[in-house]
Amino acid sequence: MLSINQTDLSDKENYNILIGSVIPRPIAFVTTLSETGELNLAPFSFFNIVSYRPAILSISIQRNNGQMKDTARHILRQGEAVIHTVSRDNLSQVNQAAIELPADQSELPYTHMTPAPSTRLKTPGVLEAKLRFETTLYQHIPISDDRGELVADLILLQIVHSHLDEEIYQENHILAERLEPMSRLAGQDYAQLGAITSLKRP
Repeated sequence: MLSINQTDLSDKENYNILIGSVIPRPIAFVTTLSETGELNLAPFSFFNIVSYRPAILSISIQRNNGQMKDTARHILRQGEAVIHTVSRDNLSQVNQAAIELPADQSELPYTHMTPAPSTRLKTPGVLEAKLRFETTLYQHIPISDDRGELVADLILLQIVHSHLDEEIYQENHILAERLEPMSRLAGQDYAQLGAITSLKRP
């Protein structure tokens, strides 16, 4: 087995090891509003649950040369975002939202998705997701490297309202096989839900 001192690795080597080993990663499809009111859409796979009481999700958004990405900047300014799950039937549309555009231009026309008004937020979601969470900013944690340079924004978001497709939510449970969640691997690869193993806890 290889034994590696992490500080001996380049940024690229660190990145490749992490995204290739921490798999599969759930994908958050995030909508936010720009300063001019344009709907911003972007997928992120550094995403997970932090707490269920209160219901809090985490998204880590990497910076580009120290510059905050549009989604992070919008969340900090607006204090809210809509988080969607990514399913097999909307994956290609979500992928189109990863296109590089000017900050004042919406990805919506490239995805051919349909805006969906939120109940508690100003920010809309999209209808094509089987599940979406309206969230408000709970905490922002800037992440710095060993040189003190800001490299990422860890954002904690509290769920204030949920929208669930009736087909995936029955008897107070999410039916994973109907949600058909997609997850992120390394490179250009994604994974579908495979065989499920059930074990009773001791």
